[in-house]
Amino acid sequence: MAVDRLLPTPEAEDLIALTREIADKELTPRVEQHESAESYPEGLFATLGRAGLLGLAYPEEFGGGGQPYEVYLQVLEELAARWAAVAVATSVHTMACYPLTAFGTDTQKEQWLPRMLAGELVGGYSLSEAQAGSDAAALNCKAQRTENGYRITGTKAWITHGGKAGFYTLFARTAPGSHGVSCFLAPGQTEGLSFGKPERKMGLQAVPTTSAHWDGAVLAADRLIGTEGQGLQIAFSALDSGRLGIAACATGLAQAALDAAVAYANERTTFGRRIVDHQGLGFLLADMAAAVDSARATYLDAARRRDAGRPFGRQASVAKLVATDAAMKVTTDAVQVLGGYGYTRDFPVERFMREAKIMQIFEGTNQIQRLVISRTLSAG
Repeated sequence: MAVDRLLPTPEAEDLIALTREIADKELTPRVEQHESAESYPEGLFATLGRAGLLGLAYPEEFGGGGQPYEVYLQVLEELAARWAAVAVATSVHTMACYPLTAFGTDTQKEQWLPRMLAGELVGGYSLSEAQAGSDAAALNCKAQRTENGYRITGTKAWITHGGKAGFYTLFARTAPGSHGVSCFLAPGQTEGLSFGKPERKMGLQAVPTTSAHWDGAVLAADRLIGTEGQGLQIAFSALDSGRLGIAACATGLAQAALDAAVAYANERTTFGRRIVDHQGLGFLLADMAAAVDSARATYLDAARRRDAGRPFGRQASVAKLVATDAAMKVTTDAVQVLGGYGYTRDFPVERFMREAKIMQIFEGTNQIQRLVISRTLSAG
C-alpha cells in the first residue's frame, strides 16, 4: 500500500514517485534471493547512486540532491519497505558522508565529496570496537602521527559494508582521554587494512557486517577530518542524524509488515468471514497501524527541527526509540496475524521480525536513547 505522504514541494512528490519506481523494479524482485543466499547485491548501490538517491541530504554544489532531511528520510522509508538491508546501508552511507560535509575543509570536500555523493564510493562508519560500543570514549584503535601522516593500529567492529565500501569514516585515538579521539576519511583499499569474516547475523544478511583490522596502515595527513581530538564531537553529531535514518528504516519495515498482515487478513476467511472482520484481529491491525503512523510522525518532527536549524538531538533519540520499538511490535504482530504461515519462510513477515530486532540495537541501543532523553529532562 502506497503511503499517503504530505510532502513540501512538487519536486519532493516526484522524487518519492521515482523512488517507488526504482525500488519496485530493482529491490523487490531481488530481496528474497539475496537475503536467503546471504549474497551481496553487486551493482545495486551504483544504480541507486546514478539515480541520485545516495546524496539527497547534501549540497547540490558537490553533487548532492539538496533535499530537506524530511524528504530524504521518506525516501529511505520507501527503500526500507522493500529491502531493509539496502535502506540501512544507505542510511549508514549518508551518515558516513556527514563528517566530511560538516567538518571538512573546502579542499577536502572538493576532492572527495562528489564521488561519495554520487555513490561511486559507498561509505562505512567505523566507530565501534569489540569493547567500545555504547561507550565510544573507550575505543583503543590508535592513530599515531608520523612524517607521512598517521599510522593506524587496532581493530574496529560492526562495520556495515565492511570489505565492500569505497571509504570508511574512521575514529581512532590520537591521545589519551575522551578528548583524544580523532576522525579520518580512510580509503576502502589501504595497505595494512583487512577485514574479518562477515558476522552471522539474524537478519540484514545481504549486506555484510564485519570487523576491520588496521595493521600499521598509513593514512595521509589530509585524511584527518576536523582537528585532532574532535572525533567524539563529530561522531555524536553524525549519530543524531543517523538515528533519524534508522527511525525511517524501522518505519518502512513496520509499514511493510502492516501491509502484509492487512493483505492476508482481507483474503483469509474463518467461520464464513474474512479474518479482518473479526473484531479481535481488526483491533490488533488498528494498533499496528497506529504504531506505524506514530513512528512516522516522530521522525518527521525531528527532521523538520533539523531542517529549521533547531536542536533536535532529543527528538532524534525519541524517534529512534519509538520507531524501532514499534517495528519490533508490528512485525511480531504481523507474524501472529498470519498464524502458522507467519512462522514459515514462505511469507516475508518472519524475515521482517528478524530484521526489526537489530534496529533496537544499532546507532545506540534503545537503553542509550532512554539515557539521552532522561538527561535532557534532568538538565538544569
